[in-house]
Amino acid sequence: MNFIDRAMQSRRGLLKAGGLAAIGAVLPKGALAASTPFAAPRAVRPELMRRALAALERHGDRVQRDRIAIVDFNAPSAQPRFHFVDIASGATISKLVAHGSGSDPAHTGFVHRFSNEGGSNASSEGAFLATDYYNGKHGRSQRLIGLDPTNDNALVRAIVVHGAWYANAEMIRARGMLGRSQGCFAVGENELAEVFERLGPGRMIYAAKV
Repeated sequence: MNFIDRAMQSRRGLLKAGGLAAIGAVLPKGALAASTPFAAPRAVRPELMRRALAALERHGDRVQRDRIAIVDFNAPSAQPRFHFVDIASGATISKLVAHGSGSDPAHTGFVHRFSNEGGSNASSEGAFLATDYYNGKHGRSQRLIGLDPTNDNALVRAIVVHGAWYANAEMIRARGMLGRSQGCFAVGENELAEVFERLGPGRMIYAAKV
């Protein structure tokens, strides 16, 4: 049994205890953070968490491993589904995030498909490396590098993290869902500073629909 399975198998016990508790498993040398216990976050579904941790281990030599951002594209855009997880404690903060119009042509609020193709305006799945900040057409934004074959065109497609009016919480009250991006991870304008602070350059975003 590897460290990911050991970390996730105690989730049932954590839920029974009514809170987060550190798992008494020591990660192998070279994994995430050696000798650091992992606490399963209650906000992230177990299978998605398992896949995100596997991606973090797979790309561990390219990313910081103290925190990870996980986007649950199985959830609708009306729900906070951009999860920032502290690896050591399991503490999680969740934010709203929009998906691409090409992933949801009928504007249902749900992701129906992914694409890695330019001009698709769709969200991509997989692991992303958050890199530098810049000022563009959406204001301050953060570039992303796709680390998997499913998203390795992210930099060329200009898939970034940015703030947008259509990702503000007011959109849910008005329309029952967020608006759609062109494939970017668009967050509320008032949430952008905190998102940048929690993500920071060098950390990983894992996005999937599981």
